[in-house]
Amino acid sequence: MPFPKTLALALATSLVLGLLPTDADAQRRRPAPQPAGPTACTDFYAFTNKDWLAANTVVGSGTVSALGALPSNAIGQQRQLLDDAMNAPQNEVQKLLGDFWASGLDEAAVESDGATPIAPLLARIDGIRRARDIAPAIAALHQVGIPVVFNFTADLDLANLDRYVGYFAQGGLGLPDPAYYTSQEANARTLLGRYTEYVQNILRLTGTPENRVAADMALVIDLETRIARASRPLETLRDPRDNYALVPVAGLAKQYRNLQLDQYLNAQGVSGENVSLANPELFAQVNTLVASLKPEQWKAYLRFQIGNAMAPYLSKPFRDANFDFHGRVLRGESTPLPRDVQMLNAINRAAGPMLAREYGARYLPAATATRAGEIASHVRDALAQAIDGNAWMAAATKAEAKAKLAGLKIEIGAPRRDLDFSVQPMGRASFGSNMLIASTWHRREEMRRIGSGNADRRWDVLPQQPALAYDIAQNRLIVSAAALQPPVLDIADSVAAQYGTFGALVAHELGRSVDYVGRLVDASGTVRTWWTADDEAAWLAQADRLVAQFNAYAYPGLEGVNVDGALTRNQNAADLAAVELAWRALHIAQPELPKTDAQAFFTGWAQLWRQQQSVDVATRDQAVSVHAPGKWRTNGPLANHPAFADAFQCKAGTGMIRKPDEQTTIWR
Repeated sequence: MPFPKTLALALATSLVLGLLPTDADAQRRRPAPQPAGPTACTDFYAFTNKDWLAANTVVGSGTVSALGALPSNAIGQQRQLLDDAMNAPQNEVQKLLGDFWASGLDEAAVESDGATPIAPLLARIDGIRRARDIAPAIAALHQVGIPVVFNFTADLDLANLDRYVGYFAQGGLGLPDPAYYTSQEANARTLLGRYTEYVQNILRLTGTPENRVAADMALVIDLETRIARASRPLETLRDPRDNYALVPVAGLAKQYRNLQLDQYLNAQGVSGENVSLANPELFAQVNTLVASLKPEQWKAYLRFQIGNAMAPYLSKPFRDANFDFHGRVLRGESTPLPRDVQMLNAINRAAGPMLAREYGARYLPAATATRAGEIASHVRDALAQAIDGNAWMAAATKAEAKAKLAGLKIEIGAPRRDLDFSVQPMGRASFGSNMLIASTWHRREEMRRIGSGNADRRWDVLPQQPALAYDIAQNRLIVSAAALQPPVLDIADSVAAQYGTFGALVAHELGRSVDYVGRLVDASGTVRTWWTADDEAAWLAQADRLVAQFNAYAYPGLEGVNVDGALTRNQNAADLAAVELAWRALHIAQPELPKTDAQAFFTGWAQLWRQQQSVDVATRDQAVSVHAPGKWRTNGPLANHPAFADAFQCKAGTGMIRKPDEQTTIWR
C-alpha cells in the first residue's frame, strides 16, 4: 500500500481516580492518588507510544505520524543527491540532474530567460496557415509533453494485462471538469470568470498584442467549451472499463482525416495494430473543428495551452499568474511552495526515473534489499501455509490461490526497466528549456512502453517515493527504495521487530493477492471472480464481525464519535491478516521464539501507527478514510490474537483482549 500522507490519531487517556478521603489528617498522611496509566493489556498503543505521543503534538491543523516522516526524509535525501550531482557529478545521469537542478535554483537566470524557452513552440504555432497545419502542431506539442486537445497515454490493455496499449482520451481543457464550461450554477460561473482573466494573463505573457488579448481569450474559451460539450462527465470515467475500447489503427486515418491520427501515432513513435478510443463522438467533433474553425482560433488556443503548461517553469510573471489561478482559486492554497520544493517536484515530474536510478544506488544498501527480500519471501511462505490450513476456502479456491501465490513476484527497490538515458545535453542556462528537454525524453520513454511484454516494467510510483503495495494487475509486490528505512525497516533492529514492522506491512499487501480484492483477478491474469459464493460468504462473515468490533471504538480526539466499522472493514481485515501472517512468517524464520522477541514483534507493529492529529483532520478522516485511526489499527488486530495475550500475559476478556469466542480471524 502507498504510505498514507496523513494518519488520524490523538491520544485518549483514561484516568482512574481514587476515592477522596473524608478525613483531613488522613489526606495529609497518605500520598495523593496517581492516575493509572495505560498498560500493555489495556491500551497497547498508548503503552508503547507514550513517549513519542508526548513529544509530538500538532500545532494548528494537521497530522504528525511515524510513517509521515518517510516522505520528508526521502525529500531531504533527494535534495542532497541533487546538490552533490550539481557540485561533483559521478556519471552522465548525475551530470544531467545536476545541471537541471542548478538551472532551477538560479532564479536570476530564470528571470532573465523570460518566455525564451517556449519561443520555438510559439513560432511553430505562428506558422499555422491552414487546417492541415493544425494536426502536426498538436502532435509536436504532445511530443514535448504538452497534451493539447486530447490525451494520449500508455496504459494496460484490460483484455491482456501483459501488454500496454495507447489510450486516446478526453483532455485539452484548462479547467479540471468539463461541466465548468456549461454549468449555470453561480459558483461555476464565477470560476469561469476567474479563468477568463487567467487566460488573458497567459496570452499577454506569450506575446499576444494587447489589442488582441480579449478577442483571443474569447476564441480560447469558445474552443474549449466546444471540446467540453463533447466530453463525458467525470463521474462516468471512474471505471477503467468505461475508458477502454480497442479499435484498429488502420481505420483512424480515414475516420479522423483532419486530425491525421495515423501520422500522430508515427510522430509519437507508436506502432501496433490497435489503440483504445472509447469516446469516438469527441474525436469526431474535434476532427470537424479542425476543418471548420479558422486557423486563428486554433492558434490562440494552442498559444494559451503552451503558456499554461509551461508557466510553473518560467519567469516570475508566469509563475505568479499560474499560482493565482491554479494555486489560490483551484487548490485553495495561500502561498506557493518554496522554490527548491517546486524544482524538486518538477524534476520528479519530468526526469523522475533518472533521479530514481541514482537514489536507489545511494540510499538502498544491498544488505537492506537482501533482508527485505528474505522477509517478504517468508511472508509469502506463511500465506501459502495459511491457505492450506484455512477453513473458509473451498478446495478449488485454495488451488487457484496457491497457483496465484506461486506466480507472485517480489520487486524490491526499483522496477525492472529498459530505459534509454540518452538525453539532449541540458546545461545550466535555462531551466525552462531543460524542462522541455526532460519532458520530451519522458514522453519518448512512456511511448516505448506500448507493446507486448512491457507491462511489468512500470510502477505507478517512483522508487524515491515511499510505497509498499500489491499490484493486482501484475500480481507482484512493489517495495520502493524510499520505504526501506525506519520505521518500516530498520536494519539495526531485532529480527522480530523487523517482522512486526516491514513483515506486517508486506503481509497486509500480500494478503490482498488472494482476499476480497485479489479474488477479482485469477492466477493467469484474467479479470474474473475466482472465489465461489460460499467463499465470499465465509469471508464476509468474518469481516462483518470486525465491523461490530470497530464500531464500538471511540474515535480518538473526537467527542461522542466512534470509528465507522463498515467504512474501514476491508482495511481492518487486511490489518488483522497482516499481524497473523507476519507472526507466522517470524516463526518460519525463527522457530524458537523467546518471549522478549515476541514482545518486540508486537511493539514494532504498534510503533508503525503512532500519530497525532487536529480535531478538524480527525473529523474529516472519520467520515471518509477507509483506514481506522492508528490507535485501533494497533489494538484492534491484537485484541483478536492469542499470541499477543501470551506475550504480555494478558487475560482474555480483560482490558483490550477479546474473549476467545469473540475473536475474529482471517488466516490464523
